[in-house]
Amino acid sequence: MNRSELIDAIAKQTGATKADTDRFLNAFTSTIEKNIKRKEGVKLVGFGTFSISKRKARLGRNPQSGEEIQIPARTVPVFRPGALLKQAVNTAK
Repeated sequence: MNRSELIDAIAKQTGATKADTDRFLNAFTSTIEKNIKRKEGVKLVGFGTFSISKRKARLGRNPQSGEEIQIPARTVPVFRPGALLKQAVNTAK
């Protein structure tokens, strides 16, 4: 599902216009982004948690040449699914 399909699905479920739904989705994603940048994260009980994680510097290997390369430390966004989301996915089989 891409962004426009998501907007269509949310608008259909809520009865809101596509323009309102697009504004809501923009506000939702920007709020999550701002809180992650401030290292606060966002917890949606049952759904999951958006946060950041620090990766240590490490040695990697160039797959073409086999040469070792240094991969620098990074801070990356992560999503950890909640119990209800995990349960919904596992019972959907």
